[in-house]
Amino acid sequence: MSEKEAKNIMAKPKVTKVTINVGIGTYVKAHNKDFSNIVENIMAISGQKPIVTKAKKAVSNFKLREKEPTGIKVTLRGERMEDFITKLVNIVFPRVRDFRGLSPKAFDGNGNYSIGFREHTVFPEISPDDVMKLHGLQVNIITSAITDEEGLELLKTLGFPFKK
Repeated sequence: MSEKEAKNIMAKPKVTKVTINVGIGTYVKAHNKDFSNIVENIMAISGQKPIVTKAKKAVSNFKLREKEPTGIKVTLRGERMEDFITKLVNIVFPRVRDFRGLSPKAFDGNGNYSIGFREHTVFPEISPDDVMKLHGLQVNIITSAITDEEGLELLKTLGFPFKK
């Protein structure tokens, strides 16, 4: 706040929510609509029960029917969000294979940041021995920052390891 000379404490950007998303469309087709293990994995990672998102309309090119499950999502706010961000920075990023830092180009233009993981086993709650099938997930960090530069500064102060 002192760097930007903000006159009001409310002008300071902060993290408003964190969303965790997993696409399960192809998994449902291959494993006969049994995606309960993915729901359990996301529940263990986030600490709360996820919502199953369903298709709004049928798309024949994707062999997708209306109301068919397409994804799983969780929105974290408050204390769970803060705990998840702490776990992400201190435990998960060091466990990612060949990790050289986060790209500062993954901002969306409004100060929000997206991170994709190829494997869900980098989270400490998931035991690699119990995994039936690997799946990826996406973590979106939504901030109240107006520009990408403000969002980058906010995430750097939270301890996110960005590339130089």
